[in-house]
Amino acid sequence: MSTKKLTKKDIVQRLHAKSELLHRDVADLVQGVLNSISDALKAGKTVELRNFGVFEVQLRKARVGRNPNRPEKTIKIPAQKVIKFRAGKELRLHVKGGR
Repeated sequence: MSTKKLTKKDIVQRLHAKSELLHRDVADLVQGVLNSISDALKAGKTVELRNFGVFEVQLRKARVGRNPNRPEKTIKIPAQKVIKFRAGKELRLHVKGGR
């Protein structure tokens, strides 16, 4: 596993090592979880994973932006949906080193 990032492949390998399931079954399970989260967000639902965090879709308002290479020229940036993540209390404490 690389030191700077955790990939889906890394997650599958870790779960496979801790279970008696086939590697392919673990990969299908992980992909199923990710698909469920994606589908819920696409439908505009909030995804709450206790002790981990909350994913939610928010509407970012339309605004005026500037090209950094030509700051005298403004462009209209349309409203768009964005995904926000709020870490849960236990995750925040874990990352800070409290647990």
